[in-house]
Amino acid sequence: MGSDEATTWGRVDENGTVYVRYEDGERAVGEYPDATADEALAYFARKYADLEGQVKIAEQRVQRGASANDVSRTVAHLREQLADARVVGDIKTLEDRVAALSDQVGSLTKEQAEQAQQALTDALAHRTALVEEAEALAAVDPARAQWKQITAQLDDVFARWQQHQHDGPRIPKNEANELWKRFRAARSTVDQHRRAFYSELDAQHRDARSRKQDLVAQAEALAPRGSDAIPTYRQLLDDWKRAGRAGKRHDDALWARFKAAGDVLFEQRHAEAAVENEEFAANLDAKQALLTEAEPLLQETDRVAARRTLTGIQRRWDEIGKVPRGDVRRIEDRLRQIEDHVRSLEDQHWKASDPERKARQTGLASQLEDAIGKLEAELAAAKESGDARKIKDAQEALDARKIWLDALGG
Repeated sequence: MGSDEATTWGRVDENGTVYVRYEDGERAVGEYPDATADEALAYFARKYADLEGQVKIAEQRVQRGASANDVSRTVAHLREQLADARVVGDIKTLEDRVAALSDQVGSLTKEQAEQAQQALTDALAHRTALVEEAEALAAVDPARAQWKQITAQLDDVFARWQQHQHDGPRIPKNEANELWKRFRAARSTVDQHRRAFYSELDAQHRDARSRKQDLVAQAEALAPRGSDAIPTYRQLLDDWKRAGRAGKRHDDALWARFKAAGDVLFEQRHAEAAVENEEFAANLDAKQALLTEAEPLLQETDRVAARRTLTGIQRRWDEIGKVPRGDVRRIEDRLRQIEDHVRSLEDQHWKASDPERKARQTGLASQLEDAIGKLEAELAAAKESGDARKIKDAQEALDARKIWLDALGG
């Protein structure tokens, strides 16, 4: 406030007393000894400026939405100060501004109460949603639950619960306790199901570990039998697959031992096969030469000559002996093809010379010949009568019987 404005709102009498103009009168606000009138007015004007600054700050706080309770306390304090304000300035204007603040406190209180109620409603809804998330996890079928995933999800829900509890509005004690009971019960259910699952899993792992340890011992005991024990080892391998999981750490170690026991047997078989391949290589050459000699039988049509030649080849085949294991199927298949051809020649001969079959063919041929004779007579009669339909039917029936008779003869 400048000196001119201070003079407008105050004066100093000849005794040094300072007065402030208020409404239609004035009142003394104090003295400022050993100073000029301007200095005295300026001192009390500065006190007015300080008081006006407090009012302005209160107004700004209201605009920013400060707590209605805090603003109400500030307004009451300002009123006390204005009631006996020892200042020089427009006190009535400050009183009006403070009165306006008092009116704003009411609406601010209502607005903030509504906001607080909405915030509480939202907080309850958020906290309830977290509870329902936890309860949904607790309701998952334990037999189908992915426990690592469920545990991580529940930990995340709990972290959000704590964060909301720390940052969100305070929830009434009864509602907060009820929600916490539900949340805690859901966590407890998940913990119980998880412990039961892992307890059962541990039991299964212990049982599988015991069975696999026994299978390892049986597999390792097969070593003295060499390759002869491979079928037994394969049966043990089937048992291994049915034994279930024993936990990764135990499974890996036990499998390493079980596989090593099998490797001993298969290495023995590989060694034996190598010896056999060297020992039976000459037999393979001899049998391949014998097959070259035998394969022209595939073109043979004389069953007696084919059987005689094949019998001699089969005798020499057996005398040659074993061939390397990897070649057995290939050369056996070639010999079987020749044997099948010779057998087919014999089957054809049997079918052609079968007495019962011949008798059936003779009887059927006789029946067909009789039918053909009758049909020829019917055809001749139809031609004499000139009946086209009868001629057609008789001719078709006659042609069919002749075809059947030719087939029997073939």
